[in-house]
Amino acid sequence: MKLNTRFARFWKLLGPGLVTGASDDDPSGIATYSQAGAGFGLSTLWTALIAFPLMAAIQQMCARIGLVTKQGLTGTLKKHYPRPVLYLMLVFSFPAIVMNIGADIAGMGAVGNLLFPTIDQSYFSVLFTLVLLGLIIYLPYAKIAAILKYLCIVMLVYFIVPFLYKQDVGEIITATFIPKIEFTKEYIAILVGILGTTISPYLFFWQASVEVEEMNVHKKLMVNKRIIQEMEQDVDFGMGFSGFVMYFIILTTGTVLYKSGIHQIDTVEQAALALKPLAGDMAYLLFAVGIIGTGLIAIPVLSGSLSYIFTETFGWEQGLNKKFHEAKGFYSIIAFSLLLGLSLNYIGITPIDALIYTAILYGMTAPVLIAIILHISNNKEIMGDNTNSKLSNVLGFTALIIMTLAAAALLYFEFMA
Repeated sequence: MKLNTRFARFWKLLGPGLVTGASDDDPSGIATYSQAGAGFGLSTLWTALIAFPLMAAIQQMCARIGLVTKQGLTGTLKKHYPRPVLYLMLVFSFPAIVMNIGADIAGMGAVGNLLFPTIDQSYFSVLFTLVLLGLIIYLPYAKIAAILKYLCIVMLVYFIVPFLYKQDVGEIITATFIPKIEFTKEYIAILVGILGTTISPYLFFWQASVEVEEMNVHKKLMVNKRIIQEMEQDVDFGMGFSGFVMYFIILTTGTVLYKSGIHQIDTVEQAALALKPLAGDMAYLLFAVGIIGTGLIAIPVLSGSLSYIFTETFGWEQGLNKKFHEAKGFYSIIAFSLLLGLSLNYIGITPIDALIYTAILYGMTAPVLIAIILHISNNKEIMGDNTNSKLSNVLGFTALIIMTLAAAALLYFEFMA
């Protein structure tokens, strides 16, 4: 009984951080991790250990900004920074997030077709889009948050899949703790892709804004140390959960696909389909179900973050806890982003193209946003006594340097090499 009580208390503690972490492993992210595993075996496993503290540090800063200022990251940018910076973020964020949504919808539709081959993937894409749109518009924030939270359980399937195939434990341990870097265009490109997928700008905006939603729902008027500590535990768990999912997807594809000579994976459905004859029907089924589950988590986060950016920029009513007639602009942007994302599949932009364009746009905006987040988090006029610790700054500046190098490498490989 005592164990059940502790678990219930811990589960109640989890919220925005868990959902943010889970949404980071969206179908587009799974495609990137699958490409890393299939193309390079286990040689990128170590990136999960590097990415976790950097992700956690940045997301904690964003969450703290939301808690302390009681407004999202966009609202803080609008209040304390020149308008051109804000509009620049808007210009880059809109197409990147819409293309990310489009790639995720296409991935879910394709996997739906794998599970039910008699139904065309376009029907599944439309169905998932309409279901998500209905749930987001008609359910209050508390119920949406609860559904997203429980959907995270679906992602536990990725912790099972690798063990349905014979593994070399010694090789896994070595690849996890001893980095192996290949100085080739392809390897550096996949490292950049992994970093861009794990440290994505849309998560920064979502984390800050959804913390404000949580404060409003639970009627928390003042921020104290207990609230900050609970937020940090939530974010740490969420980012850790995200890192584990990433780790096990690379592990699965790096052992099953790579060792079987399948080195080219372009889409999530290709990864799922390739697993079937090699690891069995159960591994294939679990991998596929996980893709749909992650899409159902990630797309509301993607569309929600875009809507928060727009509504805070223009001062419109906002919030997932408001009804449609109370925040028409907010929900209209969510609907528009979902429908526009869906339409990409019909105008010639393939999921692969969408992933490449998204990575470029995210890569260009992430360093700028991280620098701004670091500046805000160390500004006593904005944050009061809740400025960054030394450890947060070390991790934050490390993330800034790495993401800047990653952005430069991405642009070089795309346009110069």
